[in-house]
Amino acid sequence: MHPIELGRLSVVAVVERAGPTRPTWLLPDATPEAVERHRSWLAPNFLDDKGRFLQSIHSFVVQAPGLTLLVDTCVGNDKDRGGRQPFHMMHTAFLEDLAAAGFPPESIDVVLCTHLHVDHVGWNTRLDGGRWVPTFPRARYLFAKREWEHWSAEPEPDTARIMADSVKPVLDAGLADLVAMDHRISSEIWLEPTPGHTPGHASVRLEGGDRAAVITGDLMHHPVQAAEPEWGSHFDTDLGEARKTRRAFCERYAGTGALVLGTHFHHPTAGRIVRHGETWRFAAVEPR
Repeated sequence: MHPIELGRLSVVAVVERAGPTRPTWLLPDATPEAVERHRSWLAPNFLDDKGRFLQSIHSFVVQAPGLTLLVDTCVGNDKDRGGRQPFHMMHTAFLEDLAAAGFPPESIDVVLCTHLHVDHVGWNTRLDGGRWVPTFPRARYLFAKREWEHWSAEPEPDTARIMADSVKPVLDAGLADLVAMDHRISSEIWLEPTPGHTPGHASVRLEGGDRAAVITGDLMHHPVQAAEPEWGSHFDTDLGEARKTRRAFCERYAGTGALVLGTHFHHPTAGRIVRHGETWRFAAVEPR
């Protein structure tokens, strides 16, 4: 994604991995016939010629005067995910790519996780001498208090493993702050509660000059959900609340001119919500 300038703010995406995904792996209602109805506006950016979703896992880096914020930390390397692909024991050049973009780990002031799923917390930590240590040693890590309370009480082994290797080491190091879902980071950056996908899920609102943007997190996994807001994910904690949140989000941002930055949206990643009949569409734009 080309950098986005919002007054004094600058936003760029750094990709960990990207490529095609079988639609029903992510959204059970996204059958080939149902997806094909949307080809005219999804292809070629978000739908390939085989009918597969084009997806991305990336972090956003937001620069403000005196502040460098990293939003979500992808999957991470060397993480045991019980053999479950595609996230088990990954080895990517994400940290090198982040540094090449101008953001070595020590340059990050704040790390914010929109929620605590596996593909949003992985690079919170890295393996060092057999121990999981915080990747961004100067940063304060922000987790929604409600989110942490929910997942830290979850006995399911896969979740417990994610908390143990990617979240708890940050808390143990004294680098984490448990915050409200509407926490304000600065006068230009704050959280918007968007629960449903997870109980403490939050999106990130950015305002700079006369421009605004919002980082979605996983309230939408793919642009097709603007047109099909009832299509939930296999990974939604509360499907009904996720649908309600998605509709409210599209209603709130449609026609406002605010840029929507999809946390899993393939390049060009940024776009605007526009009204289309009784629902909406995502109109991609090349950021400037």
